[in-house]
Amino acid sequence: MLTYAFDLWERTFYEVAKEYPDVQTGYAHVDATCIWMVKNPEFFDVIVTDNMFGDIITDLGAVLQGGMGIAAGGNINPQGVSMYEPIGGSAPKYTGQNVINPLAAIASRQMMLEQLGEEQAAKAIEDAIMKAVKNDIKSMSVGKMGYSTTQIGDMVVGYL
Repeated sequence: MLTYAFDLWERTFYEVAKEYPDVQTGYAHVDATCIWMVKNPEFFDVIVTDNMFGDIITDLGAVLQGGMGIAAGGNINPQGVSMYEPIGGSAPKYTGQNVINPLAAIASRQMMLEQLGEEQAAKAIEDAIMKAVKNDIKSMSVGKMGYSTTQIGDMVVGYL
């Protein structure tokens, strides 16, 4: 099934790419992309992929930038509805413990506001997150932040 589904995906990508001749495109398998992300993350501006490989790549990207709790993501549709969310999925073993890093959830809202043209509000949220990380949060790791999920959320709001 992957052979046929990915073939459609790849053909569509190259067909749409023709509409944007100024954008340089390239192809890499997911394993090579992950290696390059570790060795030379600055190589990538945008990665276009399907959900299955995107999940692998975004998890690696999240860890490279500080952990699953810091990486915000967006599934952007320039002509319609977009979706913004923290990268990484659920963590059911932490349910009810108030130890998860909420910054990715907050930052995904910042991305949404930016996409909606609310630059001032987006910048305020980004600045508040940066202040909390610089001044207060000890670690991005679950249970090692020095504060609870709720306290970090309140801290970011306090910096707004």
